[in-house]
Amino acid sequence: MIKSALQGNVFEITLSRPEKRNALTPEMLADLRAAIAVIPKEARALLLSGEGAAFCAGFDLALCKDSPDGTVMRALLTGLHECIAALRVLEIPVVIAAQGAAIAGGCALLGGGDVILTNADAKLGYPVARLGVSPAVSAPFLRNLAGDGVARARELENGLIDGRAALACGLAHECLEAPEAVRSRALEVARDLASKPGHAMAATKRWLAEIAPISLAAQGLSVSLARVGSEEEKRLLPLAWSTVR
Repeated sequence: MIKSALQGNVFEITLSRPEKRNALTPEMLADLRAAIAVIPKEARALLLSGEGAAFCAGFDLALCKDSPDGTVMRALLTGLHECIAALRVLEIPVVIAAQGAAIAGGCALLGGGDVILTNADAKLGYPVARLGVSPAVSAPFLRNLAGDGVARARELENGLIDGRAALACGLAHECLEAPEAVRSRALEVARDLASKPGHAMAATKRWLAEIAPISLAAQGLSVSLARVGSEEEKRLLPLAWSTVR
């Protein structure tokens, strides 16, 4: 469910579960983390993409139905945190092609990117608090990506915004009209970044990590994990199961 390939000096990792809109499973997140860890030394940029109509529709919440003790949800939250943190500390630029949808955990993944591309009619956001799940795990990364005001609004409002609004608020950096154009344009951007002097880009990435530290990220994960299995979550989370595709 995770594909990877080196294209010249761009390493592309693809979420490959299009029949489920690339909804994340614990196994997918483990494989994504493993792929990030073995980026070839020839790579000068990373492109993270999703196969099919949607970049990522978030967690596969249907899996939680058979895990009433919260084991699956804990694995999903922890895996998501580990993947975003691994992206954030890479010394090569990270470009994300977020066509169609980047929702909940899928939107959280954007916090690991340096350049985010989407399309005008895409749906982005963190509508999970309404299900009793805290999106705090993504807050430190979103804050570093788009700033405090955007982070507060997106985490608390629980609604989805389109690609134009994401561009306007800083959640995305480029917005194309057609979803089919997002991945090819993202590859162009990644190739351009990969053409820059490697040592200079690595030094810049290291400095960016220092001035925008992710030291609070582990605390955000703890806040989200603390809500797993709560009475509120047990009551509200089943509302999502019938809508998962």
